[in-house]
Amino acid sequence: MTCNLLLVDDHSLIRAGVRALVLEIPGYAVIGEASDGAQLLEAVERLDPDIILLDLSMRDTGGLDALRQLQAVRPQSKVLILSMHTDPQLIMQALEIGAHGYLLKDTTATELAQALEALRNNERYLSPAIAHTVINQALTQAQRHSPAQAQTHNLTGRQLEILRLIVRGKSTREIANGLGLSIKTVETHRAQIMKRLQIFDVAGLVLFAVRERIISLDD
Repeated sequence: MTCNLLLVDDHSLIRAGVRALVLEIPGYAVIGEASDGAQLLEAVERLDPDIILLDLSMRDTGGLDALRQLQAVRPQSKVLILSMHTDPQLIMQALEIGAHGYLLKDTTATELAQALEALRNNERYLSPAIAHTVINQALTQAQRHSPAQAQTHNLTGRQLEILRLIVRGKSTREIANGLGLSIKTVETHRAQIMKRLQIFDVAGLVLFAVRERIISLDD
């Protein structure tokens, strides 16, 4: 089944470039375009896209304002930010307002496909090029505003250990080798962690671990 996309950017050349990338990705189609916030809201109502690709630097309506307006009228929308900005505070703002992913404009068709597939599967996506700085920003904010006591949500000591390694970007094999466990055991722990927390993607686990102070800047 085709996943329908709406492109929102005030530069027609950028929209054309993204449309060309999408043509290389099976299972996705651009069904509409918009160049400002007003056109975005009208197009969403008329076309009902599955995923919206949104720029943050539109001239008349900033991308964050457009995102806020969209969340107010259609909070179920899946939004992938496509931007040149790498400021971690700006990225965190977009994610906190409701964006499901953030991708840089110099992306490849391969990475765009990965991001779209994540959103299609109700997961989140953060470009690897900015993930480290964004996580550090989130950790700094959490340490500034959160209570010192970590909330473990009844995870076992081993599960907390594995969660910290997942959040740090370790693969299942790396975790297994580091802890002296079998890959199957690590996969079982991972599934139990996600089931217990009702979080089923790594980006969501990162945000949870930051919010609940399960990881720190020293991790």
